[in-house]
Amino acid sequence: MDEVLELADVVADSELEGLFVWVLRLVGLLAILGGLALWLLTDIGLIVPLALIAGGIALLIVPGLLLEFAELFGYSSR
Repeated sequence: MDEVLELADVVADSELEGLFVWVLRLVGLLAILGGLALWLLTDIGLIVPLALIAGGIALLIVPGLLLEFAELFGYSSR
């Protein structure tokens, strides 16, 4: 967990956290759309689409929260 917070601190220090969060949100949105497309348009089963949808939701929520927690607790690798 320390490595994840350290990565979040590096991103926050580079002043690109907004771009980083929005890129991950875009990837999450694409994963959700891909999961929905697999579920509705193919006969692949239910596990892969559900995994894509759950991963996409996590990518929409977690990056912003992780950067907020790193800022809130003042985590610094120095």
